[in-house]
Amino acid sequence: MKLTKKQSGFTLLEMSIVLFIISLLVLIMLPNLSQQRKHANNIHGKAMVSVIQTQVDAYENEFGTANVTLEELKNNNYLTASQVQRARQEKISIVDGKAVRQ
Repeated sequence: MKLTKKQSGFTLLEMSIVLFIISLLVLIMLPNLSQQRKHANNIHGKAMVSVIQTQVDAYENEFGTANVTLEELKNNNYLTASQVQRARQEKISIVDGKAVRQ
């Protein structure tokens, strides 16, 4: 009479190797993700400068004034409140009719 049964499953060594490989992949990916986030934020900042500059030009063409602020753009519906808030977070200001990021 034979009482031995073959059990199927993973050994502790196999599980350790798989976890080690997964952790290596995570360590490789994390720095790349943070670089991509910085790159995306930089592109967003440049896009915000472009949007604000476009609205400054439109405001100047309509009202004929060369000195405009973010508040004036918001009050005259050239920018939304969230765009003005984001511009302040990005440290974007209007200097001599040009939108600049400081």
